[in-house]
Amino acid sequence: MSQQQRDALDELLRNGPLDLGGNVKEQRIIFEEMMGAIPIPDDVSASPGSLGGIPVVNIDVDGTEPEQVILYFHGGAYAVGTAASSVGLASDLARHAGARLVSVDYRLAPEHPYPAALEDAMAAYRGLLAGGVSPSAIAIAGESAGAGLVAATLVALARAGLPLPSAAVMMSPWVDLTLSGDSMSEKAAIDPALTPDGLRRRVSDYVGADDPADGLLSPIFADLTGLPPLLVQVGSHEILLDDATRLAARAAAADVAVTLQVTPQVPHVFQAFASMLDEAGVALTSAGDFLLAHFAADSGDVLGEPVTAGSTT
Repeated sequence: MSQQQRDALDELLRNGPLDLGGNVKEQRIIFEEMMGAIPIPDDVSASPGSLGGIPVVNIDVDGTEPEQVILYFHGGAYAVGTAASSVGLASDLARHAGARLVSVDYRLAPEHPYPAALEDAMAAYRGLLAGGVSPSAIAIAGESAGAGLVAATLVALARAGLPLPSAAVMMSPWVDLTLSGDSMSEKAAIDPALTPDGLRRRVSDYVGADDPADGLLSPIFADLTGLPPLLVQVGSHEILLDDATRLAARAAAADVAVTLQVTPQVPHVFQAFASMLDEAGVALTSAGDFLLAHFAADSGDVLGEPVTAGSTT
């Protein structure tokens, strides 16, 4: 874990063409070109499918368990990104957790503002249940806005009285669309990836006429009672640091089993850079171990009964 690695990543992000607060159509093209340039490992297969009527990408890594599934939500400030562009990071998580993964192509703002993304996330989760997958064999994960969508989905599932998944992993979660965290200003100078102004533009796109403090838009303000075990990972050099730390604190206050991991001197969604940053590999290993432990703890009666292999197609 060298300072040289961290400096190289910081320079890469600062000098890159992506601006999540820029013109949506332009940034979508830039983002897809960036992600498309990253080779997918030979042991990973990705295929389009449908789950609960929602388009998804099914991601399988050689040697992983088809009985256990991670439902994944990509990042992109609710306006950029696709399930296909998430394959790299998502497959790394699947490999470490020993599970198959389904990445959801939820609808994006501004064309489809709230609650479109949440509706799609809920439909995909219901699709897993309808396909015969036990909740104890399901985990939910995501990064950035996708991690915020993880939290919102858990809150919505609990409100609806639906069975909850075994656990959830949130990498650099964006869970406060009021942008009220102190780190929004205090970390602005050292965050190479995000800016408060950029997030403010995407809030306008996604929230529309709704209240950004609503618990399904900003889960940090929701009642988190009864949620499954959570792992929250964040870097100390990101403006969303306080989103992560406050979410963990509120979950703990609601008697939720929560693990908060703050990695020093790394940026937003640093886990995506495992090829150049040692800390990313450490975080992914920790996330995989966390999911493995909760799959094993909660799925004792499921492991002997294979779930429907076609439930995500």
